[in-house]
Amino acid sequence: MAGRLDGKVAFITGASQGIGETTARLFAREGARVVLAARRRAESEKVVAEIESAGGTAIFVPCDVSEPDSVEQAFAQADRAWGRLDVLFNNAGGSSPDDGPLTKTSLDTFWKTLRLDLFGTWLCSRAAIPLMQKSGGGSIVNSASIMGEMGVPNRDAYTAAKGGIIALTRSMAVEFASDGIRVNVVIPGAVTTERVLEFFDREPHLKKQFDAYLLGMAEPIDVAQAVLFLASDESRRTTGQKLPVDSGILIS
Repeated sequence: MAGRLDGKVAFITGASQGIGETTARLFAREGARVVLAARRRAESEKVVAEIESAGGTAIFVPCDVSEPDSVEQAFAQADRAWGRLDVLFNNAGGSSPDDGPLTKTSLDTFWKTLRLDLFGTWLCSRAAIPLMQKSGGGSIVNSASIMGEMGVPNRDAYTAAKGGIIALTRSMAVEFASDGIRVNVVIPGAVTTERVLEFFDREPHLKKQFDAYLLGMAEPIDVAQAVLFLASDESRRTTGQKLPVDSGILIS
């Protein structure tokens, strides 16, 4: 039975753990040759080995999405390995415990947050698009957050970064449609990754927001399945769109 990504090369940032790792494993099962881009070598190489032992194809490339030279080298390495690029999942990102109201958050925290989340997405897309143009098109899936769609206190820098990703998605979708490149964005709510669970352990008062998750908190595979749809040809007429994986919190 053919996989939904047979013949495609997919580049996934932040692939050493959480949603990125889960998506890498899913993509490999669906026939993609997967590039796991991350800073954590040992964890990433372990995932690569497990993908290959299960019959998939994957490589690890070291990549810090906030550093232009690192991004350029990572995509060049992927291009040398397989000579094409069909899918980019801009998954790397995260919020800082030092984030807060803009009147109190340090300038350093603000710029670090934007550099990781928004600038990282911009940089990786900038490197990926020429490879996709050479390959005849492709699909870019960005990762935002419900915080880019709703007001959430004490996360002003993160909200700005994720809102910027949503706006950038629309702009890129219009800009590169003529190249056959689609650009969409997934919008997760809280997902039961190790990082998120640790955050709620530090901030237990925020757990009351769980009541707004009509279907319960999402798991990494829930987001990965949405990304798979947007990466595959099943969504070939979908671009510039937002796909929430939020258990209904945005409507509750």
